[in-house]
Amino acid sequence: MRQVKVQPYQKRWRGAFLEERRVLFDLFGENIVDVHHIGSTAVEGMAAKPVIDMIPVVKHLESVDDWDPLMKQIGYVPNGENGIKGRRFFQKGEEDRTHHLHFYQQGSEEIERHLAFRDYLRNHEGARDRYSRLKGNLSAQYPYDIEAYINGKSSLVREIEQLALKWRGLL
Repeated sequence: MRQVKVQPYQKRWRGAFLEERRVLFDLFGENIVDVHHIGSTAVEGMAAKPVIDMIPVVKHLESVDDWDPLMKQIGYVPNGENGIKGRRFFQKGEEDRTHHLHFYQQGSEEIERHLAFRDYLRNHEGARDRYSRLKGNLSAQYPYDIEAYINGKSSLVREIEQLALKWRGLL
């Protein structure tokens, strides 16, 4: 059973992102347009589960399906859309996950939504602190129940997302 572990911000998370970004560009080259670091590990000062969330932006999303064998060779588990249309999701590691890759095609609105959320937290200390505290409390309350942890955050995540989209001029 996977444990929900939230820890204070670690500077090494940026390095882990940059290393994996390099690996992806080395493997897939011109098929990847950009790679973004998203999620709580991308926000300095933010408590987070130590899993690096990334958005590789690709020219053609369908081409990602052909990459499954190579992704498996470098430790990723392909999960298809995993509940979100227009995405390809990969996780690295089973119980002790290290990375989540959310592939989107260039121009997807999902990319801007994720970046707005990240950037809002980077620029709004009150929201960042509130979200960090909630995650710490939920991980203590539900240390072995990832679904309860996720459900417990969902209302605040939606609230911050709406603020972020307005702040970014996307609403």
